[in-house]
Amino acid sequence: MTSLTELWPPYQLQLETPRLTLRVIRDEDLPAAFDAALSGIHAPDAMPFSSPWTQVPPEELGPNMAKWHWQCRAGMRPESWTLLLGIWFEGRLIGCQDIGAKDFDTLRTVSTGSWLSQSAQGQGLGKEMRAAVVSYAFDYLKAEAAESEAAAWNASSLGVSKALGYGLNGTFRDSWEKGKFSQVQRVILTPKNFVRPDWTLKVQGHKAFATFINPAETR
Repeated sequence: MTSLTELWPPYQLQLETPRLTLRVIRDEDLPAAFDAALSGIHAPDAMPFSSPWTQVPPEELGPNMAKWHWQCRAGMRPESWTLLLGIWFEGRLIGCQDIGAKDFDTLRTVSTGSWLSQSAQGQGLGKEMRAAVVSYAFDYLKAEAAESEAAAWNASSLGVSKALGYGLNGTFRDSWEKGKFSQVQRVILTPKNFVRPDWTLKVQGHKAFATFINPAETR
């Protein structure tokens, strides 16, 4: 009988660091992701996300999260894809690290974003999970740049970027919350400037995923 991972190759991809396991969130993982988000991600008066998805009642948060995960899966194609990787730490799902690309064949650039439950913050896990996807992008997907962005006030996110070697890449004005102005800082990283961790990323399922998002390149 054909397995689910054969039907949907992104499910085969798994990244491992010394403390974390990163893999695509499946439907059976969605309740744990919802619980992690509901437990709190940021202070009520500080919005770190370009879309204020955390500012909805719990009865809306769960369905919204599920729809977003399903939308990303359904929209995945070689010219545009987003992986939503769950972060498992000590057996618990504690957040999500996304990595995606548009027109990757030409631009060789990935973008990343993430969230982490407050109980897991302050332990260096945010840096570790970002280092994992950046290592994967550079060493396996052969990306030439990794981009990210954060609110200018978000010292924690920008601190992770700086520690990994990202450089500033301009700012722009946006309204991340309705009626509120945000100054947003873009950052960019190249393989040359990447401050690599002192551990080696373990990867499973790369060939299946790479073939899925770009069959021509893996022939």
